[in-house]
Amino acid sequence: MSDPVPLRSRSYGLPLHPIVLGLPFVCFFAGMITDIAYFRTYDIAWKNFSDWLIAGGMVLGALGAIVGIVDLLRPAVRANRLLTPYAIAYAVAMVLALLNNFIHSRDAYGAMPAGLILSVLTVLVLTGASALGAILLRQSLFGGVR
Repeated sequence: MSDPVPLRSRSYGLPLHPIVLGLPFVCFFAGMITDIAYFRTYDIAWKNFSDWLIAGGMVLGALGAIVGIVDLLRPAVRANRLLTPYAIAYAVAMVLALLNNFIHSRDAYGAMPAGLILSVLTVLVLTGASALGAILLRQSLFGGVR
C-alpha cells in the first residue's frame, strides 16, 4: 500500500560533500587534541603528531573540495539555498587550516600559542559547516526542514 502523505515536498539532489566532511574533521580534531597535549607538556612528539594530522587533514580536505565542486556542478544540489553558506564555511575552515599548517612548519616553540588557536578555530568552523551539512542532507532526503 502506498503512503498517502508524500515525504518530499520539493526534491533536492543528495549532496555528497557533507558525507566526505567527516574525514578532514577527524584529522583536524585530533590535531587540536595533540596541540593541547603539546601546549600542556611541551613534548615535541605531540607537535610532530599535530603537524602530520593537520597535513593529512589538508589532503583529505582537498579531496573533499573536489567532491564539493562536483556537487556544485549538479543543478539539483545547487537549488538548495544553504549550499552557499556551507561552501563559505568549508572554504574558511580550509584557509584557517592552511594558515595553521604554515604556523606548524615553524620550530616547536614558535608554533604555540598561534597553532593552538588556529586549530581550535578550524575545528569550530568545521563544526558549524558540519551542522549546515547535516541540514543539507536532511533537506535533500526529506524535501525540506521538519
